[in-house]
Formats: sequence, structure tokens, C-alpha cells
Amino acid sequence: MSADGGADDADDIEVRDPISAPDADGTPRRTTRRFPLFTKDTARPEGGGRAAPSDAPAPARQWPVLVVCGLVAVGLLVTALDVFRAGTLLIGSALLLGAVLRWALPSVGMLAVRSRFTDMVTYGVLGGAIVLLALMAQPHPVLTIPFLNDALHFTVDN
Repeated sequence: MSADGGADDADDIEVRDPISAPDADGTPRRTTRRFPLFTKDTARPEGGGRAAPSDAPAPARQWPVLVVCGLVAVGLLVTALDVFRAGTLLIGSALLLGAVLRWALPSVGMLAVRSRFTDMVTYGVLGGAIVLLALMAQPHPVLTIPFLNDALHFTVDN
């Protein structure tokens, strides 16, 4: 309070709640570590920058995701042409390649969806599972796991 009974300039700031603070203009602004109710922007994932300079054409900037998607498309085409094992091996290998690219390159463009670790684990586990299932597919499996046959006979009675 000043001598004339009025409020000082500093006291003119309205405080709405205990955690509001004045911003640069002196108006109260809520400062909290909570996320806002409505998100206005999304953080780019780590390594989500362009894989080529910004003056390069769009396909060159996003070549890692185009390579992975292209190999998956070829694998789906091969599978549709009735070469099941080779097509699914190609699909699984494409996902494993995505995991390797995510690990090896600093910027992979749209191949980066989450954190680097989560992307590598996701691509690696899915690609590995598809490759293993393709190798164990009937008829004439390339890979035979004995305990799976026993587990199947245990669960299915004749």
C-alpha cells in the first residue's frame, strides 16, 4: 500500500490461484507441470528429422520408410503370388531392416514414431516373430521346435 491508501503498481496484479505467476507483460499466467487439456503441438520423436537435406525431393528425404514399406509391399505381392514362405520372410526381414536403420541412422524421417529404443524393440520383435513363424509354417517347415509339437498334442485331444 502506498501512503495515499491506494495499491502499489505491483499489487495491481491479479493472482487467480496459488500457482499463477505474472508473465513478461505482467498478466497472471498459470504455471504448472501438468499437460494442457488440449494439446496444441506434438514433439517430434528422437531421430525424426529428415534423412536428407531439406532441399532434396520428398522421396529422398524419407528414404528409410520408403525402403521398408517398399520391401513389405514386395513381400505382400510375393505372398499373393502363392509363394507364402518367401513373401513372409521378406516382410519380416523388412521390419528387421527397419530396426537396424532406426539404430544406425541419426535421422530416419517418418520411420521414427516413438523413442529410438521403443521403435527398435517394436520393429525387431515383430520382424523376428514374422520370420520365425514363416520358417515354422507347414508344410515342410524349415525350423522345427520340438516342445511346440508336444504342447500342441497336449492341448488337442483326438
